[in-house]
Amino acid sequence: MMSVVPLGNGKRWLGATIAALAVTTATAGSVVADPAPAGKDLVVLGDSFSANDWDHFEGKNDCNRHGATAWPVQLAKRMGVYDTEGVSDPSCPGASIDSGPGWTMSQQAQRADKEGAFGPNTKLVTVQFGMNDKWGTSDQTLFSSLQSCLFNLELGCDPEAVDQGRMTDYTGVSGALMAKRMSNAITYIKYYAPNARIVFVGYPELLTPGSNAICLSILGVAPFINPRGRALVEFLDRIDLAQREAAQLLGIDFFDARALTAGHGLCSPQPWLNGILDFRTGIDGLPFHPSTEGDTVLANAIYDRYGR
Repeated sequence: MMSVVPLGNGKRWLGATIAALAVTTATAGSVVADPAPAGKDLVVLGDSFSANDWDHFEGKNDCNRHGATAWPVQLAKRMGVYDTEGVSDPSCPGASIDSGPGWTMSQQAQRADKEGAFGPNTKLVTVQFGMNDKWGTSDQTLFSSLQSCLFNLELGCDPEAVDQGRMTDYTGVSGALMAKRMSNAITYIKYYAPNARIVFVGYPELLTPGSNAICLSILGVAPFINPRGRALVEFLDRIDLAQREAAQLLGIDFFDARALTAGHGLCSPQPWLNGILDFRTGIDGLPFHPSTEGDTVLANAIYDRYGR
């Protein structure tokens, strides 16, 4: 049974819980709530694909650090709310739906709530999670699988790597489970930001769906290629499908970032994701994450659909 993490003021959380359980209007009306904030134009909840920054020296999952050209930053600028009280962005690297040890979706929502993010005037709430969570029976995360599987040229990263304990258990990824793990936070946001568009932002194309190879450009010249990377590709494919299904089950929008960036993955001639010290995409860019161009494409598309 999934634990309930109170978000923000206990009275506000109680009100959302009452609504979620469909308690009578009279009962709900008896709850004394604090004055509700008006809400912010843009609220961003997500992991490093939203924050797109990392403290390379201290290695901290700092939810105050955001890449200067990360798509939420560019989106906020397009919406005219960047660096104003109209935006709340507690996204940060290492964040997960509920796996930890980094910030969870509920913890980010709690922080946003304390900033007055959710109210009748909240316009757009984006969520981007799933890559850092533990799935199935494995205690591995994708990050902890890097050395033992993804960069292991000797043993490869084939499907059997899951049973060998070298790769996170992608067989446990499902839309129903993802929706269940996100439902508390989404219910809360819907209740206190009833007029907001809630959008589940998918991940961009990292590797060609259905392929086998893992690629990462080094210095823009010498690519690292692991031809036996099917397990990673399968994980990414299942996360993408689960996000679509979860959005439908939760009654929120899904933004197909993978389709938008198709043909510009890590193995492509024109990648929209960073390699390692790759001058083509940004020499200081976070590896495996969107380049400035990739984030610009995403920000513009989200603005055109939801931000106007």
